[in-house]
Amino acid sequence: MPLPDSAAHAAPPPAPPPAAPLARFAFLLAASFLGVGVSMPFLPPFLAGKGLGAEAVAQVLFAGSLIRFFVSPALGRLADRIGDGRLVMIPCAALAALAAPLFLPAEGFWAVLGVQLLFAAAMSPLSPVGEAMALAATRRAGVDYGPVRAAGSAAFILGAVGAGGMAAWAGYAAVPWLLGGSYAAAVLAAWVLPRPERAPPRPAGAGGLRGPFALHLLRRPGFGRLVAISALVQGSHAACYGFSSIHWARAGHSAETIGLLWAEGVLAEVLLFLWARRLLGGMSPRALMLLAAGTGILRWVGMALTTEIWALVPLQALHAVTFGAQYMGAMRWLSANPPPGEALAAQSLHAALGTTGAQAMCMLASGWLYARAGGAAFLAMAVLCLLALPVAWRWRAGR
Repeated sequence: MPLPDSAAHAAPPPAPPPAAPLARFAFLLAASFLGVGVSMPFLPPFLAGKGLGAEAVAQVLFAGSLIRFFVSPALGRLADRIGDGRLVMIPCAALAALAAPLFLPAEGFWAVLGVQLLFAAAMSPLSPVGEAMALAATRRAGVDYGPVRAAGSAAFILGAVGAGGMAAWAGYAAVPWLLGGSYAAAVLAAWVLPRPERAPPRPAGAGGLRGPFALHLLRRPGFGRLVAISALVQGSHAACYGFSSIHWARAGHSAETIGLLWAEGVLAEVLLFLWARRLLGGMSPRALMLLAAGTGILRWVGMALTTEIWALVPLQALHAVTFGAQYMGAMRWLSANPPPGEALAAQSLHAALGTTGAQAMCMLASGWLYARAGGAAFLAMAVLCLLALPVAWRWRAGR
């Protein structure tokens, strides 16, 4: 319908300041990572408390990563096609909130595995789709992504410390309830996101696996090597994510101390994100990858050698570099090279192959190694970072 003359000649209203919508994206990342802060440190000891051995725990965690590996890219692709990531995140967050408490009545390996598959599939798109939407919002607003992403890391700290305190007070049975509450908050966070501008409909001609998984993006210059570097560096965190809490508990550290160690690592990550422009300056994605891989060798060798608290504190602070610097390098590259109309799919595919899939395979190997060699399993993670160095070195000009 044409506008009346008075409206047609009126000056357009001033654009709203970017702070309000960016705060909503920060809320979404916080809600998404709150649950990760609960599950990553304390789901493994919760599973061990249900009678599962180290290899069984690794198999359950591997299965969760494997289902995310398949589900996340497909849902990211779906979000691109419908043009509104909220319509994917809201039902998935609701399903994750309902699935988490089912861990409590589940008894035996197969029952726990079934709950894990449902829970992991439901929560799989929240982080990659939310991060891609937040990355696009900060790019449009012309502001740094680091402080927005720091909200997610700060929520991780809250989840880790809160879950550690609750576990010390009420036992690990509190973990599924905390997960349910975290993902209920994610439903609200996705609900209040600003509606995206309507984009032209995407053609429906893509067929086969290319349609749901966007594997053709691996042929884009630089993207395949980025995925390989991320797989090696982020995959090297698997032993820490799966077995550090169990390893430290066996060494005599309390649940509260373990929660604080996790929180400390992510606090260092938060500070890096908040001061990314000042600390990382003009470092290229390639330089950030090299820095993360080199630091990873130091971190994992140290964790293999000792569980003394005086050493664990500085080693955990290195998480800012081993995870944070590599992550920021990947986000900088993805932000500068978004595939037209497929940014959510690219983010989800990178997360699936470069993080989830790699960590799934490394988690399975870590469980086998930890059951037989204990803390020496961390040495294998140092080898992965060593392998990442030449791959990143040859990533010249993002190719």
